[in-house]
Amino acid sequence: MENGFAIAGDYMSAASFLGISGLIALYGYDGLLYSVGFLVAWLVVLFLVAELVRNCGRFTLADVVAARMRERPVRIAAGTSSVTVSVLYLVAQMVGAGSLVALLLGGTSEAAQAWTVIGVGALMVIYVTWGGMRATTWIQIVKAVLLMGGAITLTVLVLIRFHGDFDRLLRTAADRSGHGASFLAPGLKYGGDWTARLDFISLGLALVLGTAGLPHILSRFYTVPTARAARRSVVWSIGLIGGFYLMTIVLGFGAAAIVGPDAVRGSNAAGNTAVPLLALDLGGGADSTGGTVLFAIVAAVAFATILAVVAGITLASSASVAHDLYASLRRKRPEPRSEVAGPRSEVPEPRSEVAEPRSEMADPRSEVAVARVAAVGIGAVAITLGLLARDLNVAFLVGLAFAVAASANLPVLLYTLFWRGFTTRGAVWAVYGGLIPAVALVLLSPVASGSPDALFPHLDFQYFPLQNPGLVSIPLGFLAGWLGTVTSAEEPDRARHAETEVRSLTGAGAA
Repeated sequence: MENGFAIAGDYMSAASFLGISGLIALYGYDGLLYSVGFLVAWLVVLFLVAELVRNCGRFTLADVVAARMRERPVRIAAGTSSVTVSVLYLVAQMVGAGSLVALLLGGTSEAAQAWTVIGVGALMVIYVTWGGMRATTWIQIVKAVLLMGGAITLTVLVLIRFHGDFDRLLRTAADRSGHGASFLAPGLKYGGDWTARLDFISLGLALVLGTAGLPHILSRFYTVPTARAARRSVVWSIGLIGGFYLMTIVLGFGAAAIVGPDAVRGSNAAGNTAVPLLALDLGGGADSTGGTVLFAIVAAVAFATILAVVAGITLASSASVAHDLYASLRRKRPEPRSEVAGPRSEVPEPRSEVAEPRSEMADPRSEVAVARVAAVGIGAVAITLGLLARDLNVAFLVGLAFAVAASANLPVLLYTLFWRGFTTRGAVWAVYGGLIPAVALVLLSPVASGSPDALFPHLDFQYFPLQNPGLVSIPLGFLAGWLGTVTSAEEPDRARHAETEVRSLTGAGAA
């Protein structure tokens, strides 16, 4: 149960609390895609990866792949993709923090947003550096409880305002939106031409498949003692997350009906401040004590949400740098292949294929030191990008991180777990074959340039029409993994795969 709350805390980020509600308030039905996609994604995690990843891994995603591959190239590739996904996810949290504090300070001051982004990043780097996994786990649990409490309170108040009549809530939201009945129908944001419709499909694929490739979510499965506990953790988290996303629907339409889309846009063009404005109105208005108190509580919960998620992602990404990139690059001699040359008659000592190479590459103390330095570096990169992206919706930014995770991490993970003939070249190609196109397409999309809301609004190097690259980059990741395997001269290590298969399915040797 504790780990389920911690997973839910890791997952329910600023994108969930601030971003989704804001998108629903601005675009109605089309904003629901985020709520549905984020929740359905957990079925993929539950049925395909949770138990198997727990049995095969130790610290990071690369441990799972390296269990049956040549370690150095696989760890470098997986570590690179994990850090990239983590940085993109961190950017969304930084943007959410900037929007929230700018609202608290009574305006949309760019200076306030910038200093908030810097402050949040610095605070969490210090926290992760000295607190580690135990501290991060408990901040996730506390944050999940606070977030659920805040969401329940606001949902009840919205329903009381409309006397429990959800139909009346929807009709009022549609009337105030200025779009009428089309506010409650598909197509307001993702309708019209084929580019918008393809963007809709691309975003849906990214949201549903991306969760299974998020490094900070996968690392949560290594903190439980058994595979059964991993499954139960996911069941707990699905219950919590499912209830929360149902409430975001009420909050989004409540903000549209009570605050109004124009007021939401006036505060923040991307809709990131819809929920705090809703709390202010539900409490009695800007000049009332109740409104001020409720606004302050919701803002505090949202800020705690951002801090907790930043802590979890920073921890996972810095661990990947230390355990995968640093340890692999320090290796001074070729990896011994004699250990796995012949068939094995029994299950080896627990986690020997993971633990032994690790001791050759770097000792635990040096890895901890590198992880602390990496936390600072990753925080600095996320702060810089957060300053550039402060005008974008946080749920939309998380959608980009999900697309990269689904393109680079999910193909190699599924191939490793389920394809007997998968090779090291296939693993490396799967990671880079999804990662490079996903990042490149984002840079060439309307997100980076060519529009007033882009990262670089005064430049125009837009050549890819879709805002989310998932529709193209996810299939490319799977295709690259298959192509790398079938063109590889390397003979798959059947003994090592058999060992991984037994371990993943039974948990033997995974203690």
